[in-house]
Amino acid sequence: MFDPGKTYPDKTTGPGGPAPRRGRLYEGFYARRLRRTLGLLAGASMEWGVSALTFARNFLFSLSGQLLILTLVFVMIVEVMIIIPRLAADQEDWLTDRVRSAEIASQAVDTARANSVSRATSFQLLRSAGVLYLRLQSNDRYYMLNPLPNLDIPDQVLDLRDSHKNMRHDLAYMWAPWQTLMGKPDRLIHLAARPRLRSGQEIEIVVRAEPLKTYLKSSLLGMLRMSISISLAAGILVFAALSAFIVRPIRRLTKNIQAFKTNPEDASAAPHRSSRRDEIGQIEQEMASMQEQVRQALRSRARLAALGQAVSKINHDLRNMLTAAQMASDRLATSGDPTVAKALPRLERALDRALSLAQNVLTYGKSDERAPHIQIVRLRELADAAAEDAGLGLSAQAGESVRFSTRVPKGFFLEADPEQLHRLLVNLMRNARQAIELQPNRRLRGRVTLTAIKTAQDVVLIVADNGPGIPEKLREKLFQPFTSSSTPGGSGLGLAISRELAQLHDGDVRLVQTGPEGTTFEIRLPLKG
Repeated sequence: MFDPGKTYPDKTTGPGGPAPRRGRLYEGFYARRLRRTLGLLAGASMEWGVSALTFARNFLFSLSGQLLILTLVFVMIVEVMIIIPRLAADQEDWLTDRVRSAEIASQAVDTARANSVSRATSFQLLRSAGVLYLRLQSNDRYYMLNPLPNLDIPDQVLDLRDSHKNMRHDLAYMWAPWQTLMGKPDRLIHLAARPRLRSGQEIEIVVRAEPLKTYLKSSLLGMLRMSISISLAAGILVFAALSAFIVRPIRRLTKNIQAFKTNPEDASAAPHRSSRRDEIGQIEQEMASMQEQVRQALRSRARLAALGQAVSKINHDLRNMLTAAQMASDRLATSGDPTVAKALPRLERALDRALSLAQNVLTYGKSDERAPHIQIVRLRELADAAAEDAGLGLSAQAGESVRFSTRVPKGFFLEADPEQLHRLLVNLMRNARQAIELQPNRRLRGRVTLTAIKTAQDVVLIVADNGPGIPEKLREKLFQPFTSSSTPGGSGLGLAISRELAQLHDGDVRLVQTGPEGTTFEIRLPLKG
């Protein structure tokens, strides 16, 4: 018997206390492994989901994804345009079959006595034809099978006769199948048509809409399956074709542009030139040509940078040499030798040209001109100073071989940087003077004329001369540095600097005309309001 005061040994305890249960140890181990596995699966699923979402988003916003979506949309639109009339034709075929079956059933009335059948026979005939009501008009006689006296015949009649077809009939014809699909289960269809299997003017029947609805659903599902298959196949084919002929070349061009942006001087990054003659092939040709032109421009700029550094290094020594030469010419001016006095002006002009050439090279070698400091400038005084610095005579009695004249009204002013405008005019006038002085066998005195015109939007300065004109080979590269000079010892920087100074004022310098009768340049500076 059980003694409540007696202590019984516990198999789960030991000398030092309760002994651990092996089942609980295994349960804790497997639970930890399961939690760890589930955590790894959750993390991997999250990472894969984010990667898939990123890939899908990038694909949808890429050209390939947009082409695929548009292809599917357009194919589905075409399929919908096919499905709607096809579904209407299926409904018409089904109803026409009911009409023909009803015509066959009506022939049993002709074989009956007194052209009359019992209600049971009428019910069986109409049931075999799938019709609830039949009315046939043949000449002046009417045949009617109506085994259900309480049948509620709809007033709305669906007309299948050809005589009433118009736009309204076509819209109703397209809408009829959808009206059947969305109609109530107990809906009835009252149909009128022309007999085909027997003589008569008109046949009317009443059928249940539910069998037709089932038939249309089956037909619609079949067409949708076919449409989706066609859409997917067409989308895949169109996508593959567009990817091969358009997307892949564009991607290749994009990678080429990125590589060219990273290292423009790498000639191995030139785009692949295919034999295509379409727009893609033209883009490849133009891209390769443009990149080659950019590389040539970069090489030319590198050479110009090296030249600028070299000129900057020798600038100090050159200025010291020219300063020493000027000091020597000043000492010669004090001598009383008439031969020296006669040759001294030419020496001074040569030294001035050397200093001007060095200054022009250094100025053009700078990375950027300073921004213009706009002031109100009186053009006539500034033009006279520029002409004097360019070596032009300001009066008919002057000793210079080229005379300067102005056609600027008194008090004419404009808004510009006076120092930059002075340099611009000096460059144009000096070029004109040098071209006139170097013209062989010249008899007429040289003339440089400045004309100023103010319009509603611009100030137009016209610098014209009666020199020999600009050679044909120099006109295309007229404003490019180091290429437009035909003067011995010239730097070819005057016109390039002039255009840059005009563009700093949001204006421009252009050649208007040139020829044996002279050359005309136009400086157009916008009004500053």
